[in-house]
Amino acid sequence: MQQHVLIHLSEADYLEMEADSPVRHEFVGRLTYPMAGASVRHNRIALNLASRLLAKAPRTCQVLIGDVKLKADAWPTYYYPDVMLVCDPDDNDPLIKTRPCLLAEVLSPGTEAIDRREKLTAYQRLPSLREYLLIAQDEMRVELYRRLNLRDWVLEIHSPGDVLKLACLDLELPIEVLYDGLDNIA
Repeated sequence: MQQHVLIHLSEADYLEMEADSPVRHEFVGRLTYPMAGASVRHNRIALNLASRLLAKAPRTCQVLIGDVKLKADAWPTYYYPDVMLVCDPDDNDPLIKTRPCLLAEVLSPGTEAIDRREKLTAYQRLPSLREYLLIAQDEMRVELYRRLNLRDWVLEIHSPGDVLKLACLDLELPIEVLYDGLDNIA
């Protein structure tokens, strides 16, 4: 059984620790949580999405993967989304983003429950966020949470043959594209 030491820190202490740490940590409720490494499948799916977003995004937008912190709410809470699209020119801190229009998490057995509940709730509080993707690794399945207004969201579930319509970039993306190159990866 693997155990992790949870450390109570202030926001300033967390940011200082994280700047020098060889291991990334998410920060929720003044507790730090070390992040596990990703599988090759996980990484490939995130890169497939990021590359498609990057190809379509105007130069004023930033497509970011895995290593850039997102300050998710006023608790404070910091996460490292798998893929983040930021198009707000005022969101210009080089280490921490606060105004993404799209976030994506590739589901892993160890993080799926957190991605579906904790992160979904925190991400939906971001006024700038328009879309949140949950991408399965073990089957072609994408869940898209789309903001309807300040309070309401709708869930779309996509399977093979479906096309994701991402309003944040006016991008249509067949979900099969997210799974390109996974045929020989366990």
